[in-house]
Parts: sequence; C-alpha cells; structure tokens
Amino acid sequence: MRRKLTTAAATAAITAGMASAANADEIRIGWTAWADAEFITRMAEDVITSEFNTDVELVQTDIAPQYTGLAQGDIDLMLMSWQPITHEDYIEEFGDDIVDLGVLYDDAALGWIVPQYLYDEGLTSIEDLKDPEWQDRLDGQIQGIDPGAGLTRLSHDVIEDYDLDYNLVEASDSAMTASLARSARRDEAIVVTGWSPHWKFGAWNLAYLEDPEGSLGGAEHINAMSREGFPEDHPEVAEFASCINIDIDLLNEYMFLGREEGTETAVEQFLDEEADLVEEWIRCARD
Repeated sequence: MRRKLTTAAATAAITAGMASAANADEIRIGWTAWADAEFITRMAEDVITSEFNTDVELVQTDIAPQYTGLAQGDIDLMLMSWQPITHEDYIEEFGDDIVDLGVLYDDAALGWIVPQYLYDEGLTSIEDLKDPEWQDRLDGQIQGIDPGAGLTRLSHDVIEDYDLDYNLVEASDSAMTASLARSARRDEAIVVTGWSPHWKFGAWNLAYLEDPEGSLGGAEHINAMSREGFPEDHPEVAEFASCINIDIDLLNEYMFLGREEGTETAVEQFLDEEADLVEEWIRCARD
C-alpha cells in the first residue's frame, strides 16, 4: 500500500472544504506534529494499510483545521482529541458534527514544566513566578507551542488567572523542545508549556509546576474522532481506532526511541515487540 503525506500546503484546501474526495478504499487521517500524535498516527497508518487493505493519506495541519475538516467531511479520522479540557472549545463547536470513537490513552496531563534543577531551587509552583527574581531569570517569558493548540489557550488563561507579567512565546513543539534543550545544556532558567506523554520526559529530568488555581485542568484522555458516516463507510477501520488502548508509560518509551532513532524505527519496533497487543486490537476490530 502507498503512503501519501499532505502538509501545510493542503491546509487551505481542507479548511475551505475544497479537498478532493478520497477513493472508496482510501482514508485521510489528520495529524499535528506533536510527538504522541505522530507516533500513534503513523502506527495506525501501518496497521490500517497492512491489515485492512485500505490506503492512507496523512494530512498534516494545525488542530483547528482538523476539527473543521472532520465536521466538513474532508478528513476521515483524527487520533489526537484531548478531552475534556484542552479541546473543550472544539468539542463544543463541532461535537454534534463528528463522531467520538473512544479513548486511545488516558492519564495524560498538561502543564508548565521546568528542569528539575529549577524545581530543586524552589521554583515549584506557578505562584512562584510572581517573584521578581524568577521573572528576571526567565526574562519575563514562558516558552509555548503552536498558537492553535488548546494548551496555548489555557496558558493564556494561566497568565490572566495568576496575574503574571509574562509573555507567552508561541512557537512549534520542536521550537519549544529546542529551547528546553539549549537551556538544560547551560543550566539556565526556562519554563515551557508541555504535556505528557512526550519524549522530553525521557530526555531530561523535568517537573511540572504546581497549579493551585487549576487553570490547566486535571488528567486528560486522548480520543479518536471521525467524520459522520465514517464508521459506516469503513467499519473495521473505525472499530480498530476504537479498540486502540495503550499505556501512557509504554507510549513514552517508544516516543523517546522515536526521538533518538526516528519515528519510523520506533513504529517498526513497537509493531514487532508489542505484536500481541496490536493483534488484540485487530481481533477486537474484526469481532
């Protein structure tokens, strides 16, 4: 089966509802370049093409166009819906026009994160950021991720809820981790917006800042979502997405491997080493 990858060039077509209809034996899976989303999406792609005789086109774009694409029927499937808080706005807007296929993994978390050496120095809570010393050491900046992410919206709420005089730097996940790597290498002060599962927890010793106001919510679960009619058009694939259930610690291990050796290598190793688990998902889809 062939693999096709649509990147940002397709975003305008997706959001405008102009994307061409997929072949009957092909599905379009939306994804954003977040570590967990990439691993899960590419793992699912491999299984869907090899086990369910269905070609897959990967559509890489921001999270907002993915929900729009699902609601308009231009994207078939998305494996990265953070619920109940992070994507709350998208679920409220599009929930009646898309299908929730169930939880892929739970015990996920969002938060503001620091290297352990800062936590040990006393930066343990978001409240501590009000201290002029920390504000000076951090240059009044919080390193964020992409503007369309739910975490970015919530982080703006954090700044308001805690009355912080900080600028949220909006960038990509890769820009965030690059800043974290640079600061950790130099033992410098940095606060990043982040989440788990993520490979960075395997790369560095990190700690979540306490959030006494609860602005970033609690434990989250990540769900598979599809366009309306997808379960009828591709029942086995929809059931497969519903049957995926992966432990978050196991996912962290393979994401870190993906960071070190490449996502494709990590997916291949997962499919080999966790073959019994994958076979369980496949049997579940066919029962």
